[in-house]
Amino acid sequence: MTRKYFGTDGIRGRVGEPPMTPDFALRLGWAAGRVLAESTGRAEPPLVVIGKDTRLSGYLFESALEAGFAAAGVSVAMVGPLPTPAVAYLTRTFRASAGVVISASHNPHVDNGVKFFSSEGRKLPDEVELRIEACIEQPLVTVPPAQVGRAQRLEDAPGRYIEFCKRSFRLSESLVGLKLVVDCANGAAYRVAPSVFRELGARVHVIGNQPDGININHECGSTHLDALIGEVRRQKADLGIALDGDGDRCLMVDHDGHVVDGDQMLYVIASSRHETGKLAGPVVGTLMSNLGLERALQALGIQFERAAVGDRYVLERLEQTGGVIGGEASGHIVCLDRTTTGDGIVSALQVLATMIRTGKRLSELAGGVTKFPQLLINVSVKGAARSVVQAPKVQAAVASAEKRLGNRGRVLLRPSGTEPLVRVMVESDDEALTRSTAEALADVVRQAA
Repeated sequence: MTRKYFGTDGIRGRVGEPPMTPDFALRLGWAAGRVLAESTGRAEPPLVVIGKDTRLSGYLFESALEAGFAAAGVSVAMVGPLPTPAVAYLTRTFRASAGVVISASHNPHVDNGVKFFSSEGRKLPDEVELRIEACIEQPLVTVPPAQVGRAQRLEDAPGRYIEFCKRSFRLSESLVGLKLVVDCANGAAYRVAPSVFRELGARVHVIGNQPDGININHECGSTHLDALIGEVRRQKADLGIALDGDGDRCLMVDHDGHVVDGDQMLYVIASSRHETGKLAGPVVGTLMSNLGLERALQALGIQFERAAVGDRYVLERLEQTGGVIGGEASGHIVCLDRTTTGDGIVSALQVLATMIRTGKRLSELAGGVTKFPQLLINVSVKGAARSVVQAPKVQAAVASAEKRLGNRGRVLLRPSGTEPLVRVMVESDDEALTRSTAEALADVVRQAA
């Protein structure tokens, strides 16, 4: 079946436009509740944990989802603004049937979304999402009044998650002596992230912790690093940590203000696990992961595999291969030996733990990766992007580009899944070669479009 509403990370869109409308959220809650009630296999009524980020529209969708679940006979436990991975953790802790997060991640406040976790704190299987989509189209029928779901608020949820994050760090060590700047993106982690790092002993200067409902991700967080870079330099901090709006991804800045991206963080974490004998399976990146990361890991004897773009596919590949560490350059790092999903705070703590263990600065650890120059050109197309990529003339140009690069680089043509675009990516060990190859290939794609 073709998905109508669910993408790779739940359902997302502009607030007030389909599918992100109150009536749709009501039906979504009811449909998800019906599917859960049918599949839970438990005698007691199902329970769902609902969290959100700091968008003003979160109140709207929280109420609509709660009503939909109640109409299906499903009770809800609301935790308020908390990071996406916190909801995954609390879902497992409370043995709930599912977790729901109201968030559009790193998008601006005009967007919102809904994503689900299974009872194990993992992304819902495809077949469950398809069953929910099918149920949305059915007439909404409320359970008998005595079976309507109940609602409660979990007041201690932030404290529970803070302790969970701290446990992902070695309890025999601390962050005493480190000065950190933490940018919470005016998002879901604005309360819990500073507490985690402070309670582990760090001196913490916080920015992006004054959410007003509309400033989430606005010139702050992991998608806008200038504020963090400036503050790290002003504070003469050891490093900076930038979370995104829902707290599931993180980028870092070293003491000189240089950005450490997800590829470099992945290298630091994986190489540390390898060095201490705790790395299992291959490290999993994506098709967009920098070739420098692959080469750096291979130099250490660490197997590297690429999944399709999206943390969902990274998780799937890790589970298939028995791996425990994977992620994306955007800072979405998955440490399956610590938690079940991407977690910005937990990822940052793994890097900090490596710094403490080795006595090295972040700049030195991240310097283990020599990033290859990479250029991405988005080419607009009129027809189906996939057909353009598969055109004989384009395929011949790709073969020619690959021959030109040899073992010095690689080429990737990827049709966008959401826009009429073909993404042309080239990387190599030479910036001029990268640019000329990418521009020539993009010209061929434009002609074929």
